[in-house]
Amino acid sequence: MFMKPFTQYLLGAATTLVLVGILAFSRSVPQEQAEKKGSRVVFQLSTPDTAAHRALSRQLHNLLDGLPKAQVEVVVHNKGISMLHAQKTTLATELQALKARGVTFVACEQTLKQQKIEKSEILPLAGFVPRGLVEVIQKQEEGWAYIKAGF
Repeated sequence: MFMKPFTQYLLGAATTLVLVGILAFSRSVPQEQAEKKGSRVVFQLSTPDTAAHRALSRQLHNLLDGLPKAQVEVVVHNKGISMLHAQKTTLATELQALKARGVTFVACEQTLKQQKIEKSEILPLAGFVPRGLVEVIQKQEEGWAYIKAGF
């Protein structure tokens, strides 16, 4: 009579330990896989809000601290173009530091055309894409994770 409840207790404890082990392993595997292959993340920035620009900068540093091999591209278009505009940005030094960590910044040529901004007015650290939204869509179709920058 005593053995049956004790046996059930041992089986229950063993099952619990196995489940805990499986859960612990399953949570670490995606992180390890991401670190091995390098995650790919595309950020979309379209706001002129300088607080959002500073927040994006912090987010990019945090991302690279956690996933140092990540491939990161920031697509800047619409009113967000002020972040890359040499005469308007408040983050030129910070953006250069992020570029040094491997972050790619690209400006939308369609936005430049609409806002009558010359490519020479954009920080030299940035590249260009014909259409920002198309770039974001293509990155997602290639399997990149998508993050909308801003609040």
